[in-house]
Amino acid sequence: MNIRTPQAVLAALALLTLAGCGGAPGPQTSQATATENAQPGHGVIAGVAQVAEPQLHLVAIDAAGKASMLDLLNGTKSQLGSVQPPANVTSDGRYVFAANAKGVDIIDSGVWTWDHVDHFHYYRSEPAALGTVSGEGAATVATGLLSTAGTTGMFFPSSGSAVLVDNSALSAGTISETLRLVVEPHAGLIAPLGDGAVVTEADGHGMAARLRAVDATGKELTTAECPAAAGTITTRVGLVIGCADGAVIATSDAATPVLEHVPYPAGAAAPSTTFDARKGRPTVAGIGADQGVWLLNTRERKWDWLPTATPVLAAAAVDDDAGHVVVLGSDGTVQVYDENTKERVATTKPLMPATLASPELTGKVELTVDGERAYVSAPAEGVVFEIDYADGARIARTLTLPTQPVHLVETGR
Repeated sequence: MNIRTPQAVLAALALLTLAGCGGAPGPQTSQATATENAQPGHGVIAGVAQVAEPQLHLVAIDAAGKASMLDLLNGTKSQLGSVQPPANVTSDGRYVFAANAKGVDIIDSGVWTWDHVDHFHYYRSEPAALGTVSGEGAATVATGLLSTAGTTGMFFPSSGSAVLVDNSALSAGTISETLRLVVEPHAGLIAPLGDGAVVTEADGHGMAARLRAVDATGKELTTAECPAAAGTITTRVGLVIGCADGAVIATSDAATPVLEHVPYPAGAAAPSTTFDARKGRPTVAGIGADQGVWLLNTRERKWDWLPTATPVLAAAAVDDDAGHVVVLGSDGTVQVYDENTKERVATTKPLMPATLASPELTGKVELTVDGERAYVSAPAEGVVFEIDYADGARIARTLTLPTQPVHLVETGR
């Protein structure tokens, strides 16, 4: 049973959207519209079904690497085969990147959204295992806004290999590296920016301390200092990379990259080491060591501190009209805050006592948000909680997948 937005309403909206695609383009352009206009038919992809609503799915991977998928619209469960036991798992809303000590295994979930800034197209095809990108050390993976264009970055810390993988080739079932740089081994990252990327550079102590913007051939174009660089996310505005003293927002004007430092306010609390938000939205949530959440508005280049009732395990900014921020507390509660008033507007009861009793599994708890729901994994309990954050943090469903959700991502977004 589908208890999300009624399909009839979404179908009507989608039909209106598709009808509007035939008009003249608006003044705002993007990589999405440019890529789409190169297609033989607007929004048409050969051999792929275009559908009326987002095909939202959850993908779970257990400790042994067995993967499965749950259709959030109709409840269908399916097996996706196996990958090497992953250290971490990332998704761009279509592909699932499972990183282990010797490479990154890639699964195509077969569902995705094509973002055209002012409207969206939704697609569904068959899931598939695509293969592996080889490297040494569990990679940090950085994705862009589109799964069908641009690139995905993979940085392998033990070898210092910084790799860009072509997303268009992935959509054809092929893994194609467009760039592979070898730098000093360190816990770093490479994140897509325009036709090139931003790559971290280590200092004399082997710590990520500087950012280098490079073009598609690896040629350095500009640099910026970024002590203890960690955490990255791409918004409509640009690429965000966290630093000990703030963040760098990277944008690309034609072929010219711009790296802009946004410092923390004076007397700031512990820096963010990870960022999360509803896909593409300009305001992102970052967590550090203190009891609260950093909110970075990438459009206004502004930080805001949101105190929380408990220490934070995970946080994501919904960035909707109501300013919802969803937080997973260290006590196992899911808390919802108003980013404008800083008030906690709703909370659940503690949801995952067995998971919190396991230090290993506590570090694997995942929180993901979309336009209507938040999903929180409880690996030890073997379930995923679907939270209606706009309705008093109501637990809409308790979901199970064929494999234990030690790692969890949402696709179809």
